Amino acid sequence: MKAVLDGTVVAEAPEADLIKIEGNWYFPPASVNDALLEKTDTPYTCPWKGECQYFSVNGLQDRAFSYPTPYPTAFDRVGKDFSNYVAFWKEVQVVE
Repeated sequence: MKAVLDGTVVAEAPEADLIKIEGNWYFPPASVNDALLEKTDTPYTCPWKGECQYFSVNGLQDRAFSYPTPYPTAFDRVGKDFSNYVAFWKEVQVVE
C-alpha cells in the first residue's frame, strides 16, 4: 500500500505490515519517507490512544499523525503495538 500526496509517495509498505485503526491506515515508521515530514506543535491527546504527534507533509500542516507512546491499554484494544506508526489525513491518499 502507498500513501501518496500530489503524486509523491510519502509511505509504502505491504498491507500486512499496516494497522487499521478507526478507519485510518497506520504505516510502520520505517516505511515512511521522513524527509517529507516535519513535526508540528499541534496538541492533541486521544482519550484511549494517548498523546498524538502531528506532522506537516510536504508543507501541508498537520496532514500526518502518530502516537509515539500510546497508552498500554491501547495495545490490547488494537491488538498490536502501533507506537510511532504514521497515519494520514484525506489529502494524502492511501492506495494499493
